[in-house]
Amino acid sequence: MWTKETLKEIIQQKLGGYKFIVVSNREPYSHEYSGKKISCVPSVSGLTIALNPVMQACDGTWVAHGSGDADKTVVDKQNKIRVPPENPAYTLKRVWLTKQEENGYYYGYANQALWPMSHIVYHMPVFLPDHWEYYKKVNQKFAQAILEEIGDEKAFVWLQDYHLTLCAKYIKEKRPDVIVALFWHIPWPNPEAFRICPQKKEIMEGLLSNDLLGFHIPYHCHNFLSAAEIELESKVDWEESAITYKDHKTIIQSFPISIDADGIANMAGGDEVTKRTPLIAHEIDPPYEILAVSIDRVDYTKGILQKIQAVDRFLDKHPQYKEKFVFIQIGALSRMHIKAYKQLIDDVQALAEEVNWKHQSGAWYPIVITNKKLDYTTHLAYYRTADICIVGSLHDGMNLVAKEYLMADADNKGILILSRFAGAARELKEAILVNPYDPDGVADAIKQAIEMNPVEKTERLNKMKETIRENNIYFWAGNFIEKLVKL
Repeated sequence: MWTKETLKEIIQQKLGGYKFIVVSNREPYSHEYSGKKISCVPSVSGLTIALNPVMQACDGTWVAHGSGDADKTVVDKQNKIRVPPENPAYTLKRVWLTKQEENGYYYGYANQALWPMSHIVYHMPVFLPDHWEYYKKVNQKFAQAILEEIGDEKAFVWLQDYHLTLCAKYIKEKRPDVIVALFWHIPWPNPEAFRICPQKKEIMEGLLSNDLLGFHIPYHCHNFLSAAEIELESKVDWEESAITYKDHKTIIQSFPISIDADGIANMAGGDEVTKRTPLIAHEIDPPYEILAVSIDRVDYTKGILQKIQAVDRFLDKHPQYKEKFVFIQIGALSRMHIKAYKQLIDDVQALAEEVNWKHQSGAWYPIVITNKKLDYTTHLAYYRTADICIVGSLHDGMNLVAKEYLMADADNKGILILSRFAGAARELKEAILVNPYDPDGVADAIKQAIEMNPVEKTERLNKMKETIRENNIYFWAGNFIEKLVKL
């Protein structure tokens, strides 16, 4: 069983003498003004929740975009601050972006081009030349911040996700001796989808500047190897799962990401969450006996509309659960600068109102939509309250909500309904697996979850929890680092 201490020992043994630097667009903590006071707010994104305990174990430096309105106020002259505030364990170095850079790089190329291209949800990617120019510029800015942090020392730089596809190339141009790896947190598209990208060669060249490139599942590795074989004059070694391009070799391997399983379980079973849990029922307006919950960032890949349609179909097929069953969709708003996301909010609200009007009886209605930001304690309290968690992703690299929900279920009362198109479905085989495009199938799954024998439910939960504990975030990070060392 991998622990924080195990990972710390591995890093000290294997990477002794190397600076350990993690790089992502999103920062793990932001500093925000609350009146005249400044609060340190932990991020609740899947990436930062997963990597935060890793960084606390290894005391490295995390380079990220400083997006909080008080971020500049609290850093030193090198744009650094030690975090977390209550027990500083590593250094956060912030990169500053102009509004134009953020709009072009993040809201533009990353999330209007790469994001929809990588997810098979039938949403047209938009490739604009000025977005690409800002994307290159910001990748160079991140690379420069990393090089400043490295100085003349040896370093291992671990890049995260689709925002930083070019960063390794810019680093290697100045410091070819630096070990650079990237973990791709979303699906990698099949070659037919990838070939539409006008900048496909530059993206592939950037990614193949890494020494190690990680994906969640073997299928995404296969897609990447196929794309390299088709799009570049490269040597693809399928047996070794490696690509040699311009005399540089990159290993391609799957590393299913996970969570701090015991950390989340302990927090969910602790006093703070235990006190918070009974209050959740008073915050949900319609009365209920059975509560199903989904916690997603509001995104067209998460299948939010499809989940509402499935609840509608469930109540049509099984009207005995009217006035008993409530589904709450909790979704933090994001990327609201993008038209497709604004439209999704309107569509979700309209469909929820339509379904509620159709089934409403007295004070009861079946769908609750909330877009308010929740702190992590409240997240865990919702997980503990829920009888069912529905993860309905139309396409997902992993989906850590599925794993968080199971580990937060301190009372062993819940069950997970999980999309077959989330990477987590390959590990959590004891969940009720569904096709989110099939409302009848999801409706039947809801009924199955409600009526499942308690003994069977407990057996399923225990098996899934055991899987998550064995393959926790420390195992993921340690496995990645050990593979890198072998190179």
